[in-house]
Amino acid sequence: MTNSYLNHKCLVSQGKYKPGSVHEKSLEAIIHSISVGENVNSGYDMMSFGDGPDLVCVILQCRGDSYGSKCRSCFASAIAGLRRRCPRYKGGIIWFDQCLLEISSIDTVGQLNYDDSFCMSNAKNVGDNPYLFILKWDTLFDNISHANKPALYGAGEKRIGTKRKMYGMVQCTDDLSVKACQELVRKRGARVLGRSCTANETLGMNFTLLLMPKPVLILI
Repeated sequence: MTNSYLNHKCLVSQGKYKPGSVHEKSLEAIIHSISVGENVNSGYDMMSFGDGPDLVCVILQCRGDSYGSKCRSCFASAIAGLRRRCPRYKGGIIWFDQCLLEISSIDTVGQLNYDDSFCMSNAKNVGDNPYLFILKWDTLFDNISHANKPALYGAGEKRIGTKRKMYGMVQCTDDLSVKACQELVRKRGARVLGRSCTANETLGMNFTLLLMPKPVLILI
């Protein structure tokens, strides 16, 4: 299972913090607490400290099949990546294969974020029957998005013809409600990554369909 860097966004409108400032000290304290804490074992953590211009909010969401040591390792990679790509910015988002990390001076917990997203498409042709592909796509993601998922993560597969399978995965950050999650994932794309949710469709599986100990209902 890879953990490739995918994309990042520096939230420049939030400005930068100064070395040695209260903001920097709060950020470092939160990073340390998450890195040594137990919440990464379940694949999600959120911490905030301060108020006003010194508010620091950090949200870590690991992929549903990347918890424990994989989540902890991805968090370290994401922190290093944001430090390098968005130095001293108060806000930034970075996406890896196995996790999403947001650092912000604005409390966005539980809010749908439609602005900070991007799409990664596959250049390969879907085959001789694109209409069949679209039909299978709609059925697969409709099944996944309607599943009762306490972890807001679901994965499944659909056969296309006799030789190929389509694999799908959707996940929302744990601060969203199930209703909000379903509203977000009922969109079409190849691989869409956002602050609030991720949707991935592929003809080659690169995630785990069956998970333990996270409860997942897969409808095929």
